[in-house]
Amino acid sequence: MSGHDSWLDEDQWDLADRQALRRVQGLSTELEDITEVEYRQVRLEQVVLVGVWTEGTAADADASLAELAALATTAGSLVLEGLIQRRDRPDPATYIGKGKAAELARIVASLGADTVICDGELSPGQLRQLEAIVKVKVVDRTWLILDIFAQHAKSREGKAQVSLAQLEYLLPRLRGWGESLSRQAGGRVSGGAGIGTRGPGETKLEIDRRRIRYQISRLRKQIAAMRVARATQRADRVRHNVPTVALAGYTNAGKSSLMNQVTGAGVLVEDALFATLDPTVRRASTPNGRDFTLVDTVGFVRHLPHQLVEAFRSTLEETVHADLILLVVDVSDPEPLGQVDAVQTVLAEIGAAHTAQLVVLNKIDIADPDGLAVLRRRFPDAVSTSARSGEGIQALLAAVEEHLAASGVALQLELPFDRGDLVAEVHRHGTVTATDYTDRGTVLTVVVPDWLAAKVQEFSR
Repeated sequence: MSGHDSWLDEDQWDLADRQALRRVQGLSTELEDITEVEYRQVRLEQVVLVGVWTEGTAADADASLAELAALATTAGSLVLEGLIQRRDRPDPATYIGKGKAAELARIVASLGADTVICDGELSPGQLRQLEAIVKVKVVDRTWLILDIFAQHAKSREGKAQVSLAQLEYLLPRLRGWGESLSRQAGGRVSGGAGIGTRGPGETKLEIDRRRIRYQISRLRKQIAAMRVARATQRADRVRHNVPTVALAGYTNAGKSSLMNQVTGAGVLVEDALFATLDPTVRRASTPNGRDFTLVDTVGFVRHLPHQLVEAFRSTLEETVHADLILLVVDVSDPEPLGQVDAVQTVLAEIGAAHTAQLVVLNKIDIADPDGLAVLRRRFPDAVSTSARSGEGIQALLAAVEEHLAASGVALQLELPFDRGDLVAEVHRHGTVTATDYTDRGTVLTVVVPDWLAAKVQEFSR
């Protein structure tokens, strides 16, 4: 719809939009190589994507469906078609209306698709009624994201958090969601039934609410215990006066690659959405030797399911309690500002909106120069980096040092030569901007944390 003619008024275009499901070009992930196609057809689901465009521009609607296609591909699906319908709001019965649902059923049958993925969260009734019309499994955006998390969770904590989110999503949807709920398999590698079937472990369709509620209660207790352990670790870092810097950003923005560049952590780096679910904490140092911990945690996405935000709250709290948040933006993405908005929404939801932030414009090696220039004007204090090549990493560390120093106390100290321990401590926990020597000792111009300022106050000049 971006090519609207100026002489057509909005009402005419609304009517045209409502009269048909509009195909979105370029979403198909069919492969050229026949052998590979045959392999993928055996292994993967073949899906049709459906979105309802209720607000914003046609480009916004297309971008949302393109992201849904990326999510579906990450989950292991073959995207055959993407369709968008213009409506004031989703149909309360079938999401897209009965007539359009019938049209969708014909498209699904002609393409041989076995799954429909809707770009929104559907009610139990919408899922049931749309599935009855299209005659294939229907999955919504929320369950798709939960499915990806189920594939990627590796740690005990991550698995428990994903299971909790899935069970809370399933609880109101137990009645009449077809036999898809009974197909709880182990993912594509073990020959599972695909998207929406990698659940928390239940294999009976007749699972009752009491049993799910028991599991939810058990998982909440487990996660609460892990939360205490995480809080203890965090308190230990505070006690040792080590500031925390958290990486936050859209999924696949390059946070794990930045972590590896800064700390040499060896964290998994994969060109896939939600490759990192479990938070990684590593020690790092600024150019002047000030120690800090760098935390890498789960990436965000537009409309991140509320169940996931709640379930992952204990790990997201690493961001809440950070001294500085590095907001990593993928500048090669077509909609980088949409990324920033999505991240800020989640940060606000978990209570981290007022934590100090430094914007990091990442992937500058593959960015469009004009788009990068726009972002630099929008975020004049941002640091530009390429986690792949290492460009800008030293500038990032210097900026981190400056931000951490801004929260300290500025002093000029004259430390006796026999107090080398204090000199080392000031270098380790503060920022030294100048060094000189007198007959009596070492003169340091520094910014140090409050606790250290009190400790060395007697040596202040």
